[in-house]
Amino acid sequence: MKRMVEIGGREQELEYQQRNSHVEFRLGDYAGAASVLQVEPGTYSVLVEGRSYNVRVTGDGNGGWLVDLCGKHLPVTIRDPRAMSGKRGAAAGGGRLRIATSMPGKVIRVLTAAGAEVAEGQGLVVVEAMKMQNEIKAPRAGVVQEIRAVEGATVAAGEALLFLE
Repeated sequence: MKRMVEIGGREQELEYQQRNSHVEFRLGDYAGAASVLQVEPGTYSVLVEGRSYNVRVTGDGNGGWLVDLCGKHLPVTIRDPRAMSGKRGAAAGGGRLRIATSMPGKVIRVLTAAGAEVAEGQGLVVVEAMKMQNEIKAPRAGVVQEIRAVEGATVAAGEALLFLE
């Protein structure tokens, strides 16, 4: 899976494959493997090259994340480059727009219905990730074509929640 990750204002490509708690990754020029275990919601134990790290992740209130790693507080934004390029093109000129979640979580509420007209900035779906509820809003006005989000269901990072035309 590929993502663009901005850490502390520096954007890099992240490519990773995850099997249970084992993650193989490449971040920029660095490639490695890690064991990642969730200790409690928002807190992870990460083992990389024999070194153990405690990582705490919280939402920043703006759709991004604050990561506490070894006493450093790093602002992090994660995006799917395919979804973002599609959003820019579709948002600018119309067409089918895929609305996806940037982080794994649980769908708390679906705020719209198929066929509904929505305004730019209107709430569409509420997803809970790391004990934070994030309202995903319409990037432009349009009509909801298809809803894939189901209340109570878990969603993966980059998973389509709905489509807007």
